[in-house]
Amino acid sequence: MSLRKTLTALSRPPSPISAVNLEAAEPSRSSQITFRPRKLRRVSLDDLNPSPTTITASPLSSKSTVDIALRHLLISDELLGGVISAHNTPPVFESTSTPFLSLARSILYQQLATKAAKCIYDRFISLFPGGESGVLPESVISVSAVDLRKIGVSGRKASYLHDLAGKYKSGELSDEMILEMSDGELTDRLTSVKGIGVWTVHMFMIFSLHRPDVLPVGDLGVRKGVKDLYGLKNLPGPLQMEQLCEKWRPFRSVGSWYMWRLIESNKTSKTKLSK
Repeated sequence: MSLRKTLTALSRPPSPISAVNLEAAEPSRSSQITFRPRKLRRVSLDDLNPSPTTITASPLSSKSTVDIALRHLLISDELLGGVISAHNTPPVFESTSTPFLSLARSILYQQLATKAAKCIYDRFISLFPGGESGVLPESVISVSAVDLRKIGVSGRKASYLHDLAGKYKSGELSDEMILEMSDGELTDRLTSVKGIGVWTVHMFMIFSLHRPDVLPVGDLGVRKGVKDLYGLKNLPGPLQMEQLCEKWRPFRSVGSWYMWRLIESNKTSKTKLSK
């Protein structure tokens, strides 16, 4: 497909896709976490004479941060700028769930269709007095694997939930620690939890913590988007992804969001052409 056709297709309002809806599909939360600004390094736009400076970047839940990110990406990458300009609706990152609840939900949703996952999640929430506000490490530990299996949670996922809750109870993890950790520290710590891999951590950092500079190099949708954006013959691997998307820093989360939108638009265009 030509870039012109792709950009025309992007101007139509998109329907959400699974990865982007990781948090958007959640019900409203009864508690809200306040995210602190994080210092990131800005990549100089002058490749011949770089002079990086340190900026204070708020989470992507701040509209002003999203606006700054869009201006940066429009300037730093002409091809991505075309996608952004053709897409009428800017990204919105909203979540009021606690980190523990978000991680528990991520485990429950793994490898399930959205409708089935939501059904199990709703049953899971019903086990706790107060609903979502009652989903705490100690309360999760108190629910046996047998009781979890009765609501449709597999034995394996039950062990994942108990491992997550156990690490909270032992002090290895806490919501406060998660909010303070760097992206690298958070990846190392969370992947020590059974059932949580790098992809899950990347989605958690983008859609729950709203961190602005996360590049999910293992996400198929983002890889396909980068492939189409730059006209590559093959899907890029992690190293090539890092190299190609370096110009997006310090807002690679937003660039990734537009890769999902690009793939979604391409699918819509192909469907219309086949009719």
